[in-house]
Amino acid sequence: MTAHQRNLTASIDPVKLDRLAEVAVKVGLNLQPGQDLLLTAPSVALPLVRKIAEHAYKAGAGLVTPIISDEAVTLSRYRFGRDDSFDRAAGWLYEGMSKAFAANTARLAVVGDDPMLLSGEDPGKVARASKANSIAYKPALEKIVSFDINWNIVAYPSPAWARQVFPGDDEDVAVAKLADAIFAASRVDNDDAVAAWAKHNAVLRERTEWLNGQRFSALHYFGPDTDLTIGLADGHEWQGGASTAKNGITCNANIPTEEVFTTPHARRVSGHVVSSKPLSYQGSLIDNISVRFEEGRIVDARASRGAEVLNKVLDTDEGARRLGEVALVPHSPPISKSGCCSSISTRTPATSRWPVPFEMLLDGGNLTEQIAAQGGNKSLIHID
Repeated sequence: MTAHQRNLTASIDPVKLDRLAEVAVKVGLNLQPGQDLLLTAPSVALPLVRKIAEHAYKAGAGLVTPIISDEAVTLSRYRFGRDDSFDRAAGWLYEGMSKAFAANTARLAVVGDDPMLLSGEDPGKVARASKANSIAYKPALEKIVSFDINWNIVAYPSPAWARQVFPGDDEDVAVAKLADAIFAASRVDNDDAVAAWAKHNAVLRERTEWLNGQRFSALHYFGPDTDLTIGLADGHEWQGGASTAKNGITCNANIPTEEVFTTPHARRVSGHVVSSKPLSYQGSLIDNISVRFEEGRIVDARASRGAEVLNKVLDTDEGARRLGEVALVPHSPPISKSGCCSSISTRTPATSRWPVPFEMLLDGGNLTEQIAAQGGNKSLIHID
């Protein structure tokens, strides 16, 4: 670690970082004694990775296996890699991950990558690499999407992300501000963060129970430049906060989270909507997104920045232009007020997602034909 990196790390409250790691293990994963953990993270997040490993082993973890990515290595591929390499991915790695999940290994992802990392690279290569990765990741992703195992996503205040959110501040100040925002949204800015999450989960459970009792057939979103009607899938079920995976472990898949969510009907979405926040997808920033739906399908997608990337991603497959999940969040959630959400890294401010339905969001069987008949959607990609 360089002196500069040490200075930036010093900008992050170590007590709250430790609490975040503890919450990720005890609340996010609810890691069980003897259970293995597969952990992915950018190299910049090593301080949090080490704390997570410490709390995981204290909780009785079997093996903690970290897989670390590095931004410089990623850029080297785009600048010097063979053209045909962008149609390939490390399938052997994902096959191994799939085997690990089949053996009840828990999954934790630390996010905090540079949202602008690939903004200067060829959009075609970005889209091709993303598609190849999605295809290779499918065997492992299906076990996550189907909620076979307990899994969690948690955020780390990386310098690159902090610079995007607080561009007028010195880097160490920006990192400190982003860290404080993440800690507040993750409910670790108090002495008993685990208890705070228990209370929060109870509130979200009340909301889902009320929504499930109403059996709404559709949601209507309206506002400046937005008039969107989203039909809900037949037999849909609202969920939010803590949920029980098929392995019997109750976990919080997202830290932080404010949402309650369900399955929309993929063929009953109409109208237009704009995004109030930019989207960072695979290192490319897409800003001022506006899309128009007809009969459930996005027929027009525009952006003031990154439009080419957006449309290439939407052309990944047939399901990529249809919704697979929809969420409701409070009018002024802590995440939104924090100002830290200029990146996809924190999932919860999203109000809709395309595509990939969660089978757990539908009452009934797990057959793809049944999900499709009820209005579910399927695709290689999942974008909040």
